[in-house]
Amino acid sequence: MKTEARLKELGIELPATTSPMANYVNAVRTGNLLYLAGKGPGQPGKPLPTGKVGRDFTIEQGYQLARETGLNLISVMKAELGDLDKVVRIVKVLGMVNATSEYGHQPEVINGCSDLFVEVFGERGKHARSAVGMGSLPRGIPVEIEVIVEVAAGPAPRAAAAAKPAAKKKVAPKVKKKSAKKKKR
Repeated sequence: MKTEARLKELGIELPATTSPMANYVNAVRTGNLLYLAGKGPGQPGKPLPTGKVGRDFTIEQGYQLARETGLNLISVMKAELGDLDKVVRIVKVLGMVNATSEYGHQPEVINGCSDLFVEVFGERGKHARSAVGMGSLPRGIPVEIEVIVEVAAGPAPRAAAAAKPAAKKKVAPKVKKKSAKKKKR
């Protein structure tokens, strides 16, 4: 089944891709690997959720925030690749949970993203993973996740466009300046 059809079957509509918050890009492709920058929950035009899991959010709420983050990551994959069927495999997930110092349920929280990837991509969505606790995350968000994706061979749409040579500019022919001859007196 095509990935886009699977999303429709699951009743999932991808959110708009969010812009980076600082001097970086959403994704970098090298060879057949696509490295996605860390993303968190939230959508453009809406307030970011902030707080610590274990204090401000329950495990279940953290799970939903990680799932929302997973949707944001899939949106980036779609924007970068043009077609989610180019995802060969989700290779690695690093899930970071903004949690209290004694919190120990990071894996259950990050399952929100991991479960989503398996629902959407099937076997291609199974991945290696780390789920760690953090003392803080950017802007106080409760979850941040980064992903490494193996993609089908061939240039990414953006890389293909960038690889095209620029159109040659027409240059006006050079006009030789006439040298002024000294008049004899």
